[in-house]
Amino acid sequence: MTDTLGAPPEKQLPEDSGATERRPMTCHAPIKRVVVLVNPMSGGVGANAAAEAQDLMAGFACESEVVLLEGEDMARTIDKVLSGDADLVVVLAGDGTARAVASRAGPDGPLVAPLPGGTMNMLPKALYGTTDWKKALSVILEDGEPQYVSGGEVDGNAFYCAAILGAPALWAPAREALRGGELKLAMTHARRAWRRAFSGRIRFDLDGGPHQRAEAWVLISPMISRALEEPVGLEAAAMNPHDASDAFRLAAHALFDDWRHDPAVKTKPARRIRVSARSRVPAVLDGEPILLPADSTVKFLPKAFRALAPRPPAAEDTV
Repeated sequence: MTDTLGAPPEKQLPEDSGATERRPMTCHAPIKRVVVLVNPMSGGVGANAAAEAQDLMAGFACESEVVLLEGEDMARTIDKVLSGDADLVVVLAGDGTARAVASRAGPDGPLVAPLPGGTMNMLPKALYGTTDWKKALSVILEDGEPQYVSGGEVDGNAFYCAAILGAPALWAPAREALRGGELKLAMTHARRAWRRAFSGRIRFDLDGGPHQRAEAWVLISPMISRALEEPVGLEAAAMNPHDASDAFRLAAHALFDDWRHDPAVKTKPARRIRVSARSRVPAVLDGEPILLPADSTVKFLPKAFRALAPRPPAAEDTV
């Protein structure tokens, strides 16, 4: 869920009559300087993205700079930009980089605009509803509003759309392969997930409540949850397939429709979720697979960072 942040409109200075007319910036936030972070090696960006971003920014009435993210200096470059004087940091890079910039900026840093430049683009699609980064950038520069974005954090890793903890996290690659029409790859991922599906149940408690067990947990932010209208916590969904038929049915729901309707899934909001298992826990955070420690705590972040986005956000991938 996002909350609009009030900001006085900024007066636009008259343009030099001899200069090319530049479009005014959004009146909803005082944005004078914009830095665009570009990783040209990211799958959804392209080699010409930096030049295209520079051309697009030249048409708006603000100071702008395009900075390339390359090699081992990425983290240092991001930190330098965030500690500078940018009012807005635009990110045109992969899903992991977008999450890293948003996490480092936090609620007190500059506005962040994570554009679709990755593979899954969960956060950009939730905010902007498009995979066309130039269209998204033009829209928010013209009429975007500052909004708090809520999310979660586990083991130092932030997420703003959804997290899957446990063996069913391994179904996510199968779903994405299927969306892309790669049926053979989808089946390979599905078989791998099935082999690990009953490797161990997760112990958990919600907000200090009684300890329970589940095959896996799905944690969904208020921004994309169909079940939460206000940022009161993460929608926590327990997955408990009892046998092979349950597991296959749940997998089918995960691949083809709304998994929440499956009888093996139970949901409720929570602000703090403690998770433990016998070994490291496979997880997917906003589309990025990681391994979590056997004992982890997920915390709800009601104001994780400030985004420049349409009002309301697109939330295209609501679940």
